[in-house]
Amino acid sequence: MKDFLYSVQDLFLNVLFPPFDALRALELENWFTANTISWIFILIGFVAFVYWMLELKKYNANDEEDKSISSHSYL
Repeated sequence: MKDFLYSVQDLFLNVLFPPFDALRALELENWFTANTISWIFILIGFVAFVYWMLELKKYNANDEEDKSISSHSYL
């Protein structure tokens, strides 16, 4: 069990956290570049959100879903 926990520690410290450490160091060197990277991630999230909302709207426009109150037997 101890080896498993050390492997989790190793995964986080040596694989998953170094990009964040690099971004932190980049912020000290060039603030605008670090914020540009953050804004790119925000833009990707916004585009994914808009895409998902449009897909939900398209699905809702088909009127395939039974929206009656008694649509399930337990109701």
